[in-house]
Amino acid sequence: MTGTDEAEAAATTADEALYVLTAALLTPAQFPSVLGDDYPEACAALGLGPYAQGYGLVLGQDAAGARWTVVIDDVSLVAVAIASWDCGMEYDLSPDERTVVAALPGWPLELVVSAPDVPAPHDPEPDPEGPPALTPPDTDAWGPAQRRLGADAVAVQWSTWREQLDVATFGQPPGSTAAPDTPGGSETRGTPAGPGGGGATAGGEEGAGAGEPSTRAEPSERAEQTGSAEAVAVEATAPEERDRHGTPREPEAPDTATASGPGGGHRHDDGDEQEERGVRRALAELRGYLDAAPPIGRVRSTFAPGGARTLRADGPGWSLVARTDDMAFVLLDGCPGDVHPVARDEELPGLLEALGAMAVRPL
Repeated sequence: MTGTDEAEAAATTADEALYVLTAALLTPAQFPSVLGDDYPEACAALGLGPYAQGYGLVLGQDAAGARWTVVIDDVSLVAVAIASWDCGMEYDLSPDERTVVAALPGWPLELVVSAPDVPAPHDPEPDPEGPPALTPPDTDAWGPAQRRLGADAVAVQWSTWREQLDVATFGQPPGSTAAPDTPGGSETRGTPAGPGGGGATAGGEEGAGAGEPSTRAEPSERAEQTGSAEAVAVEATAPEERDRHGTPREPEAPDTATASGPGGGHRHDDGDEQEERGVRRALAELRGYLDAAPPIGRVRSTFAPGGARTLRADGPGWSLVARTDDMAFVLLDGCPGDVHPVARDEELPGLLEALGAMAVRPL
């Protein structure tokens, strides 16, 4: 099939009745992290080239209930639709057929919604000459996809995670007015620690905290029970993870994870050295990004309160989320469910500032 034939086939499919369920951006600065560590990898998961301007993804069902993902090059149209839905407004997302790049069978993301009055969602009949149906990455077991989703969840719930950490080790969060000895302080919550009782630092010093998924509980209750600084379940849903009706999609990241203190929490069979090595390796590779630029999208920057920026970075086997005016958290493939806090030492501010300068930002 020639390129012209493919475009015509895509336009024909898009022109047929498609019940739009949701949409997503696939751009260097904003893409579903479940698909890859960077923008080119995310594009490759859909069989697309890393077009510099990015794509919009429209997910829906045809009249027979079959799943389809329509890829368009009108990114602004999809961005407006998502923003409208996030505000609870109706928006008729109807791409012009001239903007259609491809109509791909299946969905690359997990959806819990379906179109009314049509058969249940299913993949269309295989086309011998077409691509295989898209399927969401497996997130049932811990791995790269789950690790990246976990980092996204920490970024969304930054304040909840941050306030659980020991003030003596990690300091007060920027803008915080709570004193360490007040109920709003963090002193009574265990100190995230490695074998030496201190958090990891950007300089590679020992002590990234370890933790494990746990059941839902109020943070104060869990801290009293286990002596650990534990984050509550991630219940907020990022704007880009809502469908067109404002309904949150099924959570794709672990509900909870812990940053362990000396009084409790999970310990790996191999000891804390595995965690320390993993965190140090992630920080070293991040510094390497400053010397040799990684694939676009490996380091992304988004808005944060107080004039700061939230940084999300990924690499082979690790993910990082940080605030440029504060500290960082690292997740590792080798430590399922664990979130490792990294203290703001002498080196971390400079590293975050440099990463923020090179990071791609949403337009």
